[in-house]
Amino acid sequence: MKLSLIIPCYNEQDNVRAFYDAAAAAFAQKPWSYELFFVDDGSTDATLQALEALYEKDPAAVRVISFSRNFGKEAAIYAGLKAAKGDFVGLIDADLQQRPEVMAEMLELLLAGPEYDCVAACQRERKEGGLLRGLKKGFYRMIDRMADVRFQENASDFRVFRREMADAILQLGEYHRFSKGIFAWVGFRTKFIGYDVAPRVAGRTKWSVKKLFQYAFEGILSFSTAPLHAATMLGMLSALAAFVYLAVVIIQKLTCGIGVPGYATIVVLLLFLGGLQLMGLGIIGEYIGKIYEQSKHRPVYITRRTLGLKEKNDAEAETPDGEAV
Repeated sequence: MKLSLIIPCYNEQDNVRAFYDAAAAAFAQKPWSYELFFVDDGSTDATLQALEALYEKDPAAVRVISFSRNFGKEAAIYAGLKAAKGDFVGLIDADLQQRPEVMAEMLELLLAGPEYDCVAACQRERKEGGLLRGLKKGFYRMIDRMADVRFQENASDFRVFRREMADAILQLGEYHRFSKGIFAWVGFRTKFIGYDVAPRVAGRTKWSVKKLFQYAFEGILSFSTAPLHAATMLGMLSALAAFVYLAVVIIQKLTCGIGVPGYATIVVLLLFLGGLQLMGLGIIGEYIGKIYEQSKHRPVYITRRTLGLKEKNDAEAETPDGEAV
């Protein structure tokens, strides 16, 4: 029985060795074997060199996938899933805020509960500022109402699941990937547990408020057509309001002799209706843009180099020594 642990890395040169040491200690006395898939997401620091040193130290357990540029965490997760061959697959961050010891406990729960296919961890207490906590809470409430699948609040990518679930996830070949939605969409029985976020060993978070908004917007577009329905409803309501206003103007003219409102009213109505039209076109354009990018069939990622992997994948060609061409 083997655990394949996927660790996305972006500028984590000071964390990968500490993570390796923590994982080796956490799994040392466990009755399963493991392999660590470090996915270097186009880091601009010495992350790849640190991973090369780890591979030289422990080639039996360490696997390295290095991208040609930064493709994002979702691409790194996808690459790790394609390469992982273990009976169980886990996802964890490299900064040690998600501890390997907790991953070991999650796998033990999964082994003890054959009725479950996945064990996922949820933060017991978020340590961000009040504004950020409120935004995230609002996002989960909104997407839960808009999407066809249920999203567990505070659930992260920190989870472990069986081979069958990993294979199901790989069947979803969309270019724009939103893992939280994918995990929910494929189904499978998931047990949620709480965990406490540990301090980062080194460096700082790569997430900003802007990136979080982009990520949330990506999730809404990927798993809901509610924005399109909202644009339709706004258009219908605007048309209804215009019809009602027309009736009011006609009645006022016929009964009270009040003149038709002039320039200011016309300008306000034009700006309001024009804004609604542009908003609707913008929403449609976002969906069309996703379709356009998907239709080009570009790979989700491109691999520059691998260590410890012998099989080719769809996004790369390898020479016999493992170097990508």
